[in-house]
Amino acid sequence: MLDPDVERKLAAALFNETWRLLDKADRTAEEDTLMVHCAHASRFHWEAIGTASNRAVGEWQISRVYSVVALGESALHHARLCMQYSATNAFRPFMNAYAHEAMARALSLSDKVAARVHYQAALDLVPSIEDEEERKLLQSDLLTIKL
Repeated sequence: MLDPDVERKLAAALFNETWRLLDKADRTAEEDTLMVHCAHASRFHWEAIGTASNRAVGEWQISRVYSVVALGESALHHARLCMQYSATNAFRPFMNAYAHEAMARALSLSDKVAARVHYQAALDLVPSIEDEEERKLLQSDLLTIKL
């Protein structure tokens, strides 16, 4: 068992490395694979020391990664896990909206009609997100989903 502080730092560092790779415009196939591994490793560490919110965000990030590399079934699996956390926890509207964003993004690879339902559910939550930066971030991310 790792020291909780070490584990927390690993989880966060791996999460951030996943984002660095997601943001990289010219990722190689090897970097796509590394990105998948980093996202899963981050989520693994959050399991041991994180909250339900950390776990939900981890599932969201894994779903995002799989959506980006066009592995739809895996993206959908992790989006569903994110939705389960959302359904069973009293998350803020921002977190609930991102669970729908994950579903919309994952479904956009295979079922545009179902994707639009979750896209709209995320949009419907926008007015209840109090923090302006969070609202803008969600709206920006929603615009990147190809419906």
